[in-house]
Amino acid sequence: MMDTKSNQKTKREAWTMFRVLIGGVISLAIAMGVARFAFTPILPAMQSATGLGTDGAGFLASLNYLGYFIGAIGAGLVPHGRVRTNVFRLSLLLNVASTAAMGIDFGDAAQAMPAWSVLRFVSGVTSAGMFILGIAMVLDTLARAQGERWAGWLYMGVGTGIASSGLFVALVGGRLGWTGDWLALGAICAAIGLLPALWLTDPPPAAHASHAAAPTAGAGKTGGKSGAPSALSAPLLLLTAAYFLEGGGYIVSGTFLVSILKTDPAMAALGETAWMVVGLGAMGAGVFWAAVARRVGSWWALILAHLAQTVGILLPMTGSPTAALVSAILFGGTFVGIVSQAFALGRSLSGGASAKVVGTLTAVYGLGQIIGPLPAGMVVARTGSFDSALLGAAAAVVAGAVLLAAGAWIAGRRAEERDPLARPKIS
Repeated sequence: MMDTKSNQKTKREAWTMFRVLIGGVISLAIAMGVARFAFTPILPAMQSATGLGTDGAGFLASLNYLGYFIGAIGAGLVPHGRVRTNVFRLSLLLNVASTAAMGIDFGDAAQAMPAWSVLRFVSGVTSAGMFILGIAMVLDTLARAQGERWAGWLYMGVGTGIASSGLFVALVGGRLGWTGDWLALGAICAAIGLLPALWLTDPPPAAHASHAAAPTAGAGKTGGKSGAPSALSAPLLLLTAAYFLEGGGYIVSGTFLVSILKTDPAMAALGETAWMVVGLGAMGAGVFWAAVARRVGSWWALILAHLAQTVGILLPMTGSPTAALVSAILFGGTFVGIVSQAFALGRSLSGGASAKVVGTLTAVYGLGQIIGPLPAGMVVARTGSFDSALLGAAAAVVAGAVLLAAGAWIAGRRAEERDPLARPKIS
């Protein structure tokens, strides 16, 4: 009899973990894959129909990321419990509404810019709320059920949303027009958003404590030991600076990739297809880079991901359709992995202050995203070419890799000082 009750309890816990994980995947698909990044495949049609320039597109992208930055700061202040659940649900509601409202015909670009600016800003704020609070609730639930090994699958939502929105635009965008794309995507998100709204809730307080104490999958081999350094350690500061540069660098491709391909006759037919490839590459990126980190450590996994992303950023400059598809794979396969591994490494280095560190990393990443599209858009508007913008983005990502190498070296030296038998990761 006791065994039957125990089995039933185990099944209930497994089902709770499964539905929360699925709710988290859907939440990230809506907040990141659609609300934030559907702008990329829809942008060329918006520009053609409304006269929106590249500098204006960069301005809207930066406003979205400004909202994300502010939302990240605000999300870090939301207390646990019912409040966090309610704020998440409100963010979900406003996020879907701001996505759908982009499909309202406000006139040409000059007339529509004020409304678009407000909507993209609200989308950014609410995307951050869904991203940070949703991830926190999922990870807490997984920790309570001792299911941390499933955490890498959570980030699959980002790639799923990107691939799905790109496929949608490619298949029906020509028939619906850019306004119809936004309206339809908003309606789809409203329908599937019912699942995370119902399934994602904040676990009891005891789960937070277990989560804070639990090791994060893929965070191992940081160059330290179980007694993690303080939140102000040099390796953590270098990781934070590198994450800022990554935010500013990757977002140039994240904003303009489809437009870059559309402006080159040799690659124009690949526009929406390349964005779908980005999503497909991102779907398994969290799991892939977690596996890499288990073999070589989170520092080296991040460095390798940065270098691969640099190649992906530069490949469209070749004008080759094959290179463009490889670029899309590398871009999608690295940016989600960098996010997941930066969070894992940050939590490992924080000495238990995981929520604070994740919030800080998200904020600096958002700050980098605010800065990146503005100069890129202005340079393209003045020169008529994306090459300079891509070179600048690649330089920022490489600089991030250099900072990570320094962080890994310092962490390795400190580990060696604590344990003479330990070997530094980079010497």
